[in-house]
Amino acid sequence: MGDRKRRAAVLGSPIAHSLSPVLHRAAYAELGLAHWSYDRFEVDEAALPGFVEGLDASWAGLSLTMPLKRAIIPLLDEISETASSVEAVNTVVLTEDGRRLGDNTDIPGMIAALRERGADKAESAAVLGAGATASSALAALSRICTGPVTAYVRSAARAAEMRGWGERLGVDIRTADWADAAEAFAAPLVIATTPAGTTDALAAAVPDAPGTLFDVLYDPWPTVLAARWSARGGAVVGGLDLLVHQAVLQVEQMTGRTPAPLAAMRTAGERALHATG
Repeated sequence: MGDRKRRAAVLGSPIAHSLSPVLHRAAYAELGLAHWSYDRFEVDEAALPGFVEGLDASWAGLSLTMPLKRAIIPLLDEISETASSVEAVNTVVLTEDGRRLGDNTDIPGMIAALRERGADKAESAAVLGAGATASSALAALSRICTGPVTAYVRSAARAAEMRGWGERLGVDIRTADWADAAEAFAAPLVIATTPAGTTDALAAAVPDAPGTLFDVLYDPWPTVLAARWSARGGAVVGGLDLLVHQAVLQVEQMTGRTPAPLAAMRTAGERALHATG
């Protein structure tokens, strides 16, 4: 491959907030890949096919964020079993022979982030929310949780959706109304997948010595819930942990270089968040 120019980028809408360029560029710098670049592009579902068709041989990979994780699938030659399990692709590797290979690094990224904090096994768990991230959380829990998972949701439709994902992923899933979400805190592992501010009102209900909270948000950080959880003596895994671990896997797949520099990528992400905080 030599030193010929290689390109990668993150696509989505909106995309201006994405930390992916910071993380990937930090990895390239640490790995001495001066001929690699990583950018961000505002691309919606309507524009995605044209963007993908316009990629030339210099492109090595794409990161996909909302709303493109499902829209990209029909444009690919192959997707991994992990991506297929949740019908969502966040990583595309563009091969030398022109093939487009899709994967999902969010799921192993979640597992790696939890493992890093000593939470690689749980007898039961709770999930707050029922969006796209919640399905990835269920997929991760299918690998590390040995007992039931309770999802706290706002509607009967969301409850049915989560039960469907549980059946598909082999998770013993129960659903409960969002009004009872504070009951989630009795579980040894709680994964909060909701938008910013959604769990703020629940923070007062955090008990003493709670288990592990995985809050997938990274901006603002800490969330009100994460700060309260930590103050009560619980372990907290944050959205930046997830972002870094899934990006590590992307860098390894796109560049073929392993291991990716986790510490350098995390430091770059922390600096970027502090600069905008």
